[in-house]
Amino acid sequence: MNDIPLTGLLLLLLILILLSAFFSGSETALLTINRYRLRHRAEQGHRGARLARKLLERPDRLIGLILLGNNFVNILASSIATVIALRLGGDAAIGIAAGLLTFVILIFGEVTPKTLATLDPERLAYPAAYVYGPLLKLLYPLVWLVNLIANGLLRMIGVPLSSGPGTALSREELRTVVTEAGAMIPERSRSMLLAILDLEHATVEDIMIPRNEVEGIDIQDPADEISQAIRNAGYTRLPLFDGGIDNVIGVVHARHALHAMLDQGLGKEHLRAIAQPPYFVPEGTPLYQQLLNFQREKQRIALVVDEYGDFMGLITLVDLLEEIVGEFTTDPSDSIPEIHRTADGSILVDCGIGVRDLNRALRWELPTDGPKTLNGLVLDYLETIPESGTSLKLHGHPLEIVQTTENAVKTVKVPPRATRKGWRQERPG
Repeated sequence: MNDIPLTGLLLLLLILILLSAFFSGSETALLTINRYRLRHRAEQGHRGARLARKLLERPDRLIGLILLGNNFVNILASSIATVIALRLGGDAAIGIAAGLLTFVILIFGEVTPKTLATLDPERLAYPAAYVYGPLLKLLYPLVWLVNLIANGLLRMIGVPLSSGPGTALSREELRTVVTEAGAMIPERSRSMLLAILDLEHATVEDIMIPRNEVEGIDIQDPADEISQAIRNAGYTRLPLFDGGIDNVIGVVHARHALHAMLDQGLGKEHLRAIAQPPYFVPEGTPLYQQLLNFQREKQRIALVVDEYGDFMGLITLVDLLEEIVGEFTTDPSDSIPEIHRTADGSILVDCGIGVRDLNRALRWELPTDGPKTLNGLVLDYLETIPESGTSLKLHGHPLEIVQTTENAVKTVKVPPRATRKGWRQERPG
């Protein structure tokens, strides 16, 4: 090396610093690149992405190769810097050269290229893959030996070498990805994706029509009452009872019932004949599972029963789909009939509204793992039937009881935003 001119040594040192920057930056780029985008680009035929994906199938070999090259370059650069220091200033300049080289490699060979790779990993990862493929084949015996020793040391200290969870995302992680997608996913589509992910956390009780609100036909009623019930029905399919809501014997399509009424009258046996067998589902069924059940059973309406077989409520396919795509209505003001805004800016809420619907409408985060309606949530919180005028703060949201009955809270008022400051919680003792 003493025969190499000083200019040649300086040029060689510059090349080694550039190689150090390449190894450091490409390592960060390959290890931080988005694996899903990489897979997508590879499947589209991008050669650099295919090579990078193949290298990342064995990250231990890739890391061994990169560190082998990086350490060799840095050590060689240190040796050359020592030779240059001896030529320029003798033994006294060696320490200065070591300090300067450390600073140069830190800035230009580590921090700068790694920062660039973190900001735009694809810019470095794909070109680097073209280099590392042939280099890995050339240095494979040495890389294999390095990995053999390193993996042996890891086994000695009890570190398992089996692959971990990899790039698979949990549901909550996927939810975070969708939420932070921003402008890449339209807001409407993002809301639908989040709603699909939330289906696992909701059950049929969360969206069912409770039994006290179910519209149906009792074959024991007089014919004129049955006809009136069919004409005034707000649903296409109606449960058919025999003596009361606890004895559901079928489901009648309102259109078929009208045709039968016009053609043959509404005899009990005729109603039984046109009724479809009831489809029962147990409480606690997750919504995503119920969606699959509707598809498998070719049903559009299900009757929810508890563990004793008692009728609890009714769920329809439309109700379930609305959890994903939103209300099927052209007038937004009709989408939540239980919520009404007053002239002073406050909001009147019918306490029969479901907690999930209220959260969605007002962007609240009331708990959904307990009572399913606002009435149930208020009673569970107060542990008594409150009087009208009672004020409370329900999980951070101020409410005022407007109307109650002997066994339920009917209406509450949410004060306007300007009056929420300083709202005091008043809870009966």
